[in-house]
Amino acid sequence: MKRYLHAFAMTQSMFCSFPAPWKIWDEQARPLMLLFLPLVGLEIGLVWAALAWLCRYFALNSLVTGLILCAVPYFASGCIHLDGFLDVTDAVHSWRDQEQRRKILKDSHVGAFAVIYCVFVLLSGFALLAAAPAEASIGILVWIPVVSRCCSALAITALRPMSTSQYAGAFRQDIPRTHPWILMAVGLAALTLGFYFCGWYGFALIAVPVGYAFALARAFRSLGGMNGDIAGYALTIAELCGCAVFALI
Repeated sequence: MKRYLHAFAMTQSMFCSFPAPWKIWDEQARPLMLLFLPLVGLEIGLVWAALAWLCRYFALNSLVTGLILCAVPYFASGCIHLDGFLDVTDAVHSWRDQEQRRKILKDSHVGAFAVIYCVFVLLSGFALLAAAPAEASIGILVWIPVVSRCCSALAITALRPMSTSQYAGAFRQDIPRTHPWILMAVGLAALTLGFYFCGWYGFALIAVPVGYAFALARAFRSLGGMNGDIAGYALTIAELCGCAVFALI
């Protein structure tokens, strides 16, 4: 139990900007961290939906509402997934050989492609959330980050890691075999609850794994393996797909 508590605190401090219950790093608990990614997503989703409700309660201008709701997922996660999106975008769109793409992936400098696509993603998210109808079921925002993080945790667990990834080697070997099944169950539960409480807006949750799969396939094939940056890249696109269905359904 102690290892799981440590894993939760580590996941909270690494993947969420909300205060962690305590600061700790336990190397033995590191393979357990992926199990708590959906829980971090639930925290972010609850804040996201609560702010959407407040924007609606105070009848804020749609553009202001769009700005606030667009910013929440990025700032609540400390922009760590957006950082992965930038790195992978630069690498994939360089159209170099795979070895060179991997070098670009690890380069700390931001390239032109990353900036261009980042602006497009942010503007798309802002426009979609600003255009969401007043009667849209904001409860679905609770579940979008849960489903996207289930997808990331499963991809890291199941797919071949890049040799330079922090998820290679002993990390993979020490992940309990029950964790992928638990993550799938959590994802299915989130989908079920989304449809139960939000009706047709539950299709926004279907869009999340679909968007994740397409983004993941492109990056995985281009870079020849899985790592944390690719997980962040696919998560960013997946949540944008969920927002698109939420706004346009």
